[in-house]
Amino acid sequence: MNKVSQFYRDNGYYVAKGVFSTDEFRDMERDFDRIVSQLMASKEQINARWGGSAMERIGAQTTEVIHTHHVQHYSAVWTRVLLNERLLDITEQLIGPNIILHHTKLFQKPPQKGAPFPMHQDWNYFPTIKDTMVAAIIHVSEATDEMGCLRIYPGSHKLGRMIDSSGTSAEFAEKYPLDGATIIEAEPGDVVFFHYFTLHGSKPNVSTKTRKTMLAQFYAGDDQIEPGFNDHGTDQRLTLRGWNFATTRQRAWAERA
Repeated sequence: MNKVSQFYRDNGYYVAKGVFSTDEFRDMERDFDRIVSQLMASKEQINARWGGSAMERIGAQTTEVIHTHHVQHYSAVWTRVLLNERLLDITEQLIGPNIILHHTKLFQKPPQKGAPFPMHQDWNYFPTIKDTMVAAIIHVSEATDEMGCLRIYPGSHKLGRMIDSSGTSAEFAEKYPLDGATIIEAEPGDVVFFHYFTLHGSKPNVSTKTRKTMLAQFYAGDDQIEPGFNDHGTDQRLTLRGWNFATTRQRAWAERA
């Protein structure tokens, strides 16, 4: 086991510095901004600020975060990002040589009113049989504490599937406060990986800068979303490296709800 996979196994996360070059993330930011402009012009509901008692406890009712799923559906640049060899090389060290895309999400936290996210685990939203799911936060801008960067409880992935850990419970937020978590700052081109059991969240963006990230979720090729779980078409089942052992003719043909 190498240092990357060992750190990930011990801590439930890994910070990969400089995965994308200056030229690469300039193109990424250009298309990121174009996606945001298109979203805003659409007049759709694009504020993904969470509800629930945990957010009420934080006092974040007037905050916002611009959001859309499946960034690769907008931009060829972002499709190529998912096939970046450096990104997949690191992912392979964490979940093995067969890498399946579950989904991507764009997040833009606007200056001074960017929404927080209470501490939570991701497994609640897309549980897999073997629990191999890993998130990769690709930083298109810098992310400082003042900008509401990621916060993590190192080693919390070892707690497994926790009750009321979806980010809506005020009691859970009180037990695992944002202030008690480790601050994970990053630069443009960095990628932060974490297991979907790892407790994570973020504070509001109170700075004068915009925080821009794209999150991708991957799982191993011998894993799959639990049968009968409805993830509302989020699971893309796209093989980015290696092989998808769970695919059948029916699954490959199945419409995404």
